Amino acid sequence: QDVPLPAAREDEEQSTPVISLEAGEEHFYGLCADDHTTHTKAPQLVHQGTSTAIYRSYDTGFKVILNPNPSEEEILKLLHEQNVSQFLPWSCRKRQVTDVTSFNKRPALSFKWVSGITLKEWLHKVHTGPQVHLNVRLRAAMAIAKTLSDFHDGGVVYNSLTPDNIILSPSEGEYVATLINLSNALIYRNDNSVDIDITFEKQMKEVDLKSLGLVLNQLFRGEESSNGEGAWEEPESTEGDPDNFRRKRGKQQTIAEGLPLYLGSLISALIDSSPDLFYESVKDVFLDLKIMAENTGGYFMKSELDEMTAKGRLHLQGDMFYGRQVQISMLMHLFQSSVVVGHKPRMATISGYPGTGKSTLVNQIKKPLTDLNGYFIEGKFNKSTRPDTVLASALNSFFGTILENNAGNMSMSMKWRIHDAIGSGSSSVLLEILPNLQKWMADSSVTTECLAPSSIVKGIGSSHRLKFMFCKLIGAIACRAHPLILFLDDLQWADEMTLDIIRMMMTDPDIHHFLFLGCYRDNEVKLSHPLTAKLNAIQEQGVSIVPIKIGPIEKECVNKLLSEVLCLPPSLCRPLSTVVHSKTSGIILFILRFLASLNDEGDLWFSMSNRRWMYDLEQIRLKEIHGDVVGHLTEHMKNLSQEMRMGLKVAACLGPSFDAKVLEKVTEGDEIGFGFFKSCTEFGFLQNAGSNSDKYIWSHEQIQQAAYSLIPRPKRDSFHLLLGSRLFMKTSPSEMEHMIFFIVDNMNRGSKLIDDIDQKWEVAQLNLEAGEKALTESAFQSATKYLLTGLSHLGPDSWKVKYSLTLRLYDAASEALYVTGDFSKLSELIDQPLMNARTFEDKLNIHNNLVRALAATSKAEEGVATCVDILSQLGEVIPTDITADVYAHEVAQVKQMLHGKSREELLSLPKMSETNKLAAMQFLNHSLTMTYMVRPMLNPVIVFRMVKMSIEHGISNISAFAFACYGAWLVSEPSWDVEGGHRMGRVANEMMKRLSAAEMTPRLYATVYGMINIWKEPWQAGLNKHLEAYDSGARTGDMEYALTNLYMYTNTALYGCGENLMSLSQNIQSYARRAFQCKNRPTCFALMSSHQLTLDLMGIEQNSFLLFSNGMTEDSCYASAQDNNQLSMCRGICVKKKFVAFYTGDVDTAAEMYDLYHTFPMGSTGRLVHIIVNAFIDGLIGLFFARKHREDEAKWTNAGLDAIRSLRKWVKSSEWNFSNKLYLLEAEYYFLKEDDERAIVCYHASIKAAQDHRFIHEEGLAEEKIATYLLHKGRHDDALGHFVNAKKCYDVWGAHALVHRVDKAIAILLPLCGASLSVN
Repeated sequence: QDVPLPAAREDEEQSTPVISLEAGEEHFYGLCADDHTTHTKAPQLVHQGTSTAIYRSYDTGFKVILNPNPSEEEILKLLHEQNVSQFLPWSCRKRQVTDVTSFNKRPALSFKWVSGITLKEWLHKVHTGPQVHLNVRLRAAMAIAKTLSDFHDGGVVYNSLTPDNIILSPSEGEYVATLINLSNALIYRNDNSVDIDITFEKQMKEVDLKSLGLVLNQLFRGEESSNGEGAWEEPESTEGDPDNFRRKRGKQQTIAEGLPLYLGSLISALIDSSPDLFYESVKDVFLDLKIMAENTGGYFMKSELDEMTAKGRLHLQGDMFYGRQVQISMLMHLFQSSVVVGHKPRMATISGYPGTGKSTLVNQIKKPLTDLNGYFIEGKFNKSTRPDTVLASALNSFFGTILENNAGNMSMSMKWRIHDAIGSGSSSVLLEILPNLQKWMADSSVTTECLAPSSIVKGIGSSHRLKFMFCKLIGAIACRAHPLILFLDDLQWADEMTLDIIRMMMTDPDIHHFLFLGCYRDNEVKLSHPLTAKLNAIQEQGVSIVPIKIGPIEKECVNKLLSEVLCLPPSLCRPLSTVVHSKTSGIILFILRFLASLNDEGDLWFSMSNRRWMYDLEQIRLKEIHGDVVGHLTEHMKNLSQEMRMGLKVAACLGPSFDAKVLEKVTEGDEIGFGFFKSCTEFGFLQNAGSNSDKYIWSHEQIQQAAYSLIPRPKRDSFHLLLGSRLFMKTSPSEMEHMIFFIVDNMNRGSKLIDDIDQKWEVAQLNLEAGEKALTESAFQSATKYLLTGLSHLGPDSWKVKYSLTLRLYDAASEALYVTGDFSKLSELIDQPLMNARTFEDKLNIHNNLVRALAATSKAEEGVATCVDILSQLGEVIPTDITADVYAHEVAQVKQMLHGKSREELLSLPKMSETNKLAAMQFLNHSLTMTYMVRPMLNPVIVFRMVKMSIEHGISNISAFAFACYGAWLVSEPSWDVEGGHRMGRVANEMMKRLSAAEMTPRLYATVYGMINIWKEPWQAGLNKHLEAYDSGARTGDMEYALTNLYMYTNTALYGCGENLMSLSQNIQSYARRAFQCKNRPTCFALMSSHQLTLDLMGIEQNSFLLFSNGMTEDSCYASAQDNNQLSMCRGICVKKKFVAFYTGDVDTAAEMYDLYHTFPMGSTGRLVHIIVNAFIDGLIGLFFARKHREDEAKWTNAGLDAIRSLRKWVKSSEWNFSNKLYLLEAEYYFLKEDDERAIVCYHASIKAAQDHRFIHEEGLAEEKIATYLLHKGRHDDALGHFVNAKKCYDVWGAHALVHRVDKAIAILLPLCGASLSVN
């Protein structure tokens, strides 16, 4: 079966092949090592034609003229052939003529023999032998085109390209082609040529190009020549004879039939070129064949016509991707560092002009993410829809997909992660806005119990809560086994809340293996845009945002796109791609829509006879189009039928996605015609959301904008009003919940055209319903817009005529404005209801939002005054001038009411039902935090009133907090009733459980475990309770007290328990970040001060405040707190500075802080651990300076004795927390009094107690103090031992600054000691 191809000689010049043969192909396809002819030196006749004969003598060939009396023309032909051979470069594979000589006394051409077989023989063998793979034919075709191209490059046209004149030979496992018979070849360009006429050159090459087409047609069809044996061996010149060419090409309609469209188009363009589809050079043919040989899949091999192509319709996919190698590289680097490594979240923004392919770039990362079992969540903002629903919608769709494709163990593991993240008392709001999550979680053994509505903190707390829960959910989805990418498109239309959630996610320390990608239009995002400010804020928190810019695609990419879409070789697309790129500026969406319009208008069509796409280049070049895709699309849409235009206009008004039933409901009769959705899908305007879905989405926002532009600008408002009215009239009450946003969005666009007051009130009512629904969905920004729009439709008489509607709108609007943090607009809004509401009770909700706004804006003084005024109107007169008598009277009243009441009696109190009393409890609750900050003397009076009201009028959820606060007061000075306070703490906890008041957990735990139990139970025991309270508060929305618990945890762990400073420092930094995310400045600054304490003790010179606030320092924070009368902040900073100064040996600074601290009155409110420890440190400072015997010795001695008296009282309630401190104070006192025996005993007792009770920092302090004492007594060896012990304790604590200081003391002391002692 082998085709007998002799091997080429090694000394033959080889062309450079492109595609190598696979193992075994040489033999199978006839490329054997030798032919079957025995070669001798005697010339052998190889072939005889009509006028010449070919002889071979080993490696030399002779072309002999048969005529014994040759004519001058025949001899000139031989000389011409010699001239051409010598003119062509040596590297060109041609018949290498060595001489014109005599053979058997006849003129002959001597040439170097080329081993191989003619293409004609190869085709014959292929036709009768086994089927030859297309790849092999491609390699042969490339070899032929390469050699012919070399001829043209050498300035020669061949003019005789036939299967007889092409020798195929193997070379290093590949094909090479040699062209023989140079008699008809013409030299059209030589070294002396100065100016070559391009038209002449083109005409010279035309015959070779068409001949190449014929040869390739035979080659790929496997057909033999129909002209008989030897018919093309010595053809006459066909130059300038098109009739002769047409006779040889066969039937035109069979040229491309049966071949891949790509290849058929190539051959067809060679044989039957059109004015627009033709080849100018053989080199282009070679390159196009090479591309096909290197890509033997995809559209290159497409041979069957699909339905759309058969109808002449272009198939344009919206996600076509070309070029962008730099951007892809950046994206993949981010992917590796964030998703694969995953230490912290990473973020990239992708910006560019509309339609440049930003989202398509992002889609390229889906496959590598899928390979890692990762998750991809995507959402898209649209300027015509509610932006605050986009993130929830994206997550809901993600869980919908999870529901459809349940992944077994993988799915279950994620369920448990989510369950652990949102807890068993999960947020009902989160499940309400993510119904697919609720369904998925319910469909398993993992159960979630939704909190009762009363357990949810309303207002701004619900906003913080929702943000927190989104972050927790993202953190639960993303893990090492299943990394996550969240992609949000068109961020320029994002709402403030979503941008804030993005900021929180990027700074959340619990989120790993997570990458956020956001796209936006850089032509719409200027320096003043909210997105710019938010991105800057994210970067200021230490998040590195990688900017990726997308521009137009290059002309070569457009050419590649056209080649793929049209199944045409790239060279044939280049004229069209040049025009398309010029007219569209390389904007990918514009390119696709422009091509679609060319197809629709008949300038780009599929020719069934030629089986290839054709185009009218001149007509396309002359087209005048808009400079942007929207304008071009609109003009294109104007040529559609009236029904199609009407349907597009209506659909554009329904938003980025809509149900088919909604469109049908809003149209009448046959307004949009039959088959609207099918036509829109074929045109590429709309996409079906799913195979079984009636939901449609616009293929691109620019297409929707183009359809919307069909509506004349002056008529848009009326068009919207018409659509909204139709929907309203055709919507039944049961459908209203689903249709409300479609109705209201359209009515609001045209509402200014409404003059009738009754209709205005109707629109106001619809906006109220839409706003309230948006509030239930936690779409707070949208709710604000609807409610304010509803208010704008109320006339001046609305308070008289539509009182209920007006009041509900103002109430809901004030709530929405408070939640969104628009306090300036809230302050403007509340005047009307406060003036016009008929009863004080109708004003309460407005007052409530006002007071909360004052607290949120750090206007605590004004907030307290407002609360006091409102409480007086509710029947609770609160004294503002708290004298000793007033205070004593309030104390006596509450004690009298509690006297004799058992725990069970308090828990069995009836529930409060009177509206005014419930309202009063709410306002007393508001005032608690504010009075703690700015009116500490008033704070306990507020607590007393809350307790009294609970006893007199029944208990509410807030009552549990009131009893806890009363317990905190009991354990404080001057009451000092630890047992009573502890009892009240237990009552408060039990009351909260009985009332199912889970939303009070953060407040109770902060009070009970942060202010009460610290006097009785080990400090370490309450630490985890604060972390539990944080999670609870974050779920219920009480972020104020959730963060307070984080601070209390920090406070107790740092000052009280001596937790390891390194790990504690990292935790505090993340807690401060959470407080910063929630815009809780007081708690954030308090945590930053604590973080600074850890840094100072560890010896790290770093300004903790710079992490969140540029230019701020601890001193500037203190100055700001002092200016704003924030006493608790001032005290906290004083305590911190004193603590650091004392431990690091800077006793003078410690003394200064001692004096400064006592300028801030404490009142009788509850103490935190740092205040208790501060009293201990004060005593040590006092006794230190008392030993100096200065003029102020009495002052310092009294300070020490005061601390001893306090500790002797405190130790009775908790030896665990206070015994080591008391022992150390007593030891220092005995040191002062030079009572050595008692001093030594107390020092050792303090060390042992601190060791037993796990206070490593105070164990180190006691070791250092006894070492100082012993050094004073001259006992150097003993002192050295205790210094070494102190160093070890400080090292375990992580206080390297203290280790360094003690090391210095050891170095000084060591030469004075006689004993050997390890100091490491």
